Amino acid sequence: MNAVVPPFIVAIPARYASTRLPGKPLLPLAGVPMVVQVARRALAAGAAEVVVATDDDRIAQALGGSGVRVAMTRVDHASGSDRLAEVAANLAWPDDAIIVNLQGDEPLAPASGIRAVAAALAEGDAPMATLATAVGSIEELFDPNCVKLVRDAAGRALYFSRAPLPWPRDAFARDRENLPEGLPFLRHVGIYAYRAGFLRRFAALPPTPLERVESLEQLRALEHGFSIAVRIAPEPFPPGVDTAEDLARTEQRLAGAPA
Repeated sequence: MNAVVPPFIVAIPARYASTRLPGKPLLPLAGVPMVVQVARRALAAGAAEVVVATDDDRIAQALGGSGVRVAMTRVDHASGSDRLAEVAANLAWPDDAIIVNLQGDEPLAPASGIRAVAAALAEGDAPMATLATAVGSIEELFDPNCVKLVRDAAGRALYFSRAPLPWPRDAFARDRENLPEGLPFLRHVGIYAYRAGFLRRFAALPPTPLERVESLEQLRALEHGFSIAVRIAPEPFPPGVDTAEDLARTEQRLAGAPA
């Protein structure tokens, strides 16, 4: 029997000035702006409230009539978490409110995964939670755009990296063309949950050396001594949209799905 997930808020950071896909939140998928598709996923997950945090009026206008709240933010935020921390302060969310950070380029995020990360936070004492799924190929393991992670026996993150992790010394000494069997290779799924109070605290922490080196903001939490609960995603979590190829692939997947 599935555990009851307490009420949670889904907050979606949506920045207009994407480097690789300018105006990404507004790019159409199945005839609907991407950010609207993402908001629909959040609503389908049963969120008590869905808020899109954006820095651009065009994104706000695209969300008219979608049933979600729009919160305008500054344009100079370095990360989605920083953007959501501004919203958490402006909307005066209670410190214990569960906030799920769903990226604005995840139009295929399964509702079960959104609920799972909220439950992972609620059921433990870690101030932050995220999801992972199995690495599916040797190419994925060595792809720096695929973030890998390792976790401890209690399911908390030990480290995140763009490098292959862990490194199976003996297996790779023999063969680096095939994924070794029976090893816990995990791909990070970039969805987070945190209490609103910790979200504000996290954004106020100074950036850390490993965060800068790997360009992974979650390492800031680990380097400052905070734990991150990691739950295995209950169903496949398709990759987000970063490139034109990703956009075409996602469009194809949505074409056969109901709007």
